[in-house]
Amino acid sequence: MRRLIISKFAELVLVLLVVSIVSFLLLSLVPGGDPAVRILGEQATPESIAELRGELGLDDPIVTRYLRWLGGVLHGDLGRSTDLNQDVSDVLKDKLPVTIELAILSIGIGVLVAVPLGVFGAWKAGGRTDRAITAISFAVLSLPGFLVAIALLIVFAVHWKLLPATPAWVPFTEAPLTNLKNLILPVASMAIGEIAVLNRVLRSDMIEVLQSDYIDAARSKGLSNRYILFRHALPGSLTSMLTLIGLQIAGAMTGAVVIEQIFGLPGIGRTLLLAISRRDLVLVQGIVLVVASAYVIVNFLVDLAYRLTDPRLRHG
Repeated sequence: MRRLIISKFAELVLVLLVVSIVSFLLLSLVPGGDPAVRILGEQATPESIAELRGELGLDDPIVTRYLRWLGGVLHGDLGRSTDLNQDVSDVLKDKLPVTIELAILSIGIGVLVAVPLGVFGAWKAGGRTDRAITAISFAVLSLPGFLVAIALLIVFAVHWKLLPATPAWVPFTEAPLTNLKNLILPVASMAIGEIAVLNRVLRSDMIEVLQSDYIDAARSKGLSNRYILFRHALPGSLTSMLTLIGLQIAGAMTGAVVIEQIFGLPGIGRTLLLAISRRDLVLVQGIVLVVASAYVIVNFLVDLAYRLTDPRLRHG
């Protein structure tokens, strides 16, 4: 386990380094993204722009600029947003909690609902209920996420008026009940699709595991069906599901941009969209680095979770 942690941590650092280099180079080539012009405005004189570029070090070679930016990152300085006139670190502190809470709640609800459905579907594969769940899952998977969000918005906010159509963001620490009420529709919009995906993956893997020799051995010992399902079959069926959960948690950092845009939530996805449209490349670079860090860290944790949930890997 120690060797695994060390090797995975080394991969984590290497991936982040490569991502930072590639993203910095690509963003440096984007036309219309000159920070000096963004700060001074389009009406600034060429002389004032050239002077500011010299002060900001924008005329230095790209390698020098990257190393200077990387040094700032290592000291916690991600630069300053040219559009918002704020430190990127401060912007992320304001926006990240929204997206993180949205991702955790949607994945949590998805897992809580998908696991029982997947276990039941695998145990009663081919039954009437299993066929109904399968049909509903395929129907949900065929619908775009934004369409599900709009449908929920029309039904629960516009027609029945049970929930706010454009919920104002209130931190959980300030008003827990208001916070959760305002996130019901956004979380449900994301969780519905995740339930369908996780349910299908778990059901498929568990059907295969239930045909394994060690499951037959457990049955021959007279163990109850519930014990076999949840203590033997389920842990051996979680590998694909854990991988998918890890990807969905990290993907929600940017994938929630549509949901955040529909419901007006000030999350990291919506901020990234605005930063790209306004050519705020310093902010884009910081968000890309944070999202990449989320991906590699979550995948690192998923690799460790494999060993904790699957006895075959833990003792192999």
